Amino acid sequence: MILVADSGSTKCDWQVIANGSVQTSFSTKGFNPFFWKAPAITHELLPVFEAQGIKNNVEDIFFYGAGCSNPNRNKVLIEGLSPIFPKASINIHHDLLAAARATCGNQAGMVSIMGTGSNTCLYDGKNVIDNVSNLGYLIGDEGSGSHLGKALIRAYAYREMPPDLISKFEEKYKIEDVPHLVSQIYGADAKNVFLAGFSKFYSENPNHPFLQELIQNSFQEFVKRHLLKYNNFQNLKAHFVGSVAYYFKDILTFVLAQHNIKLGTVIKKPINNLVQYHLKKDTSFSSLN
Repeated sequence: MILVADSGSTKCDWQVIANGSVQTSFSTKGFNPFFWKAPAITHELLPVFEAQGIKNNVEDIFFYGAGCSNPNRNKVLIEGLSPIFPKASINIHHDLLAAARATCGNQAGMVSIMGTGSNTCLYDGKNVIDNVSNLGYLIGDEGSGSHLGKALIRAYAYREMPPDLISKFEEKYKIEDVPHLVSQIYGADAKNVFLAGFSKFYSENPNHPFLQELIQNSFQEFVKRHLLKYNNFQNLKAHFVGSVAYYFKDILTFVLAQHNIKLGTVIKKPINNLVQYHLKKDTSFSSLN
C-alpha cells in the first residue's frame, strides 16, 4: 500500500494507492515544517490514520510539501510520520517538484505555485534546475493568497479602499477598528494562513475594478520578480498550481501576455495528476525517490 500526499501550509491532500489504483482520498491540515514540530504532526495525524485502519499496511510514503526544501526541515516530517507508519519507507519532496510533475510530466517548463504562499522553478522534464529565492510571507510570496491579503488590509488601513467595499469588508471580517485588526494578525498562530484568508474577499467581489487592480499589481510583481529571471522564459510555457492561479486565471493570463509568456496548464490541486504521474512511472512505487 502506497500513500501520496501533497501539502501546502493550509491543507494537505492524501491518496491511498493499492493494487495500482486509488483506494481512497481525504484531506487534513497542511504540514509546513516551518510552522510544525514532529510531535505535533504525530499527534494530529495518528487519530486520522487509526480511523482509516491503514497505518500498519503502508509500505511507501511520498510526501510533497511546502517548506520541504532541505534535509533538516524534511527530518521534521520524517520524525512526525515514522511513529504512525512503522513499516513505511518515507520520502519527502518539495511541493515545487509535485507541481512540476503534475503540470509538466516529462516536459520542460516554468512551474509556479500560487496558493497560500507562492514559489517558482525551472523544470527540465525530470528535475528542478533553478529556483528564484522564495522569501516567505513576511517579505515575499508575491502573487499568493497571503500577498493579496496584505494588499487588501493595507488598502483598508491606509484609507485607500473605495467606500462601497469598506462596509462589506468590515462586515465579513467583523472588524472593529484598525488596531483590533492588527492585533488579530500579529496574534494569529499561522500568520500566513490568516492573511491568505482575506483573499476570499476578491473572489466574492470578482468584478470590482479596485480589487482587480490589486490582483493585477500582485501578479505583475510576481512575474517581474520571478518568471522573468529564468533563462529562455519567452520560449517556455508557464504552468500553475494553486487556488489563486485557478480562480484568477483570466487576470493571470492577461498579465503573462503583457510579458509575452505563454500560459500552460493551470490546476487547483496537484494530487490527482501527481498520483497519475507516479502510476505511469512505476506502479510499484518502490524505485521512486
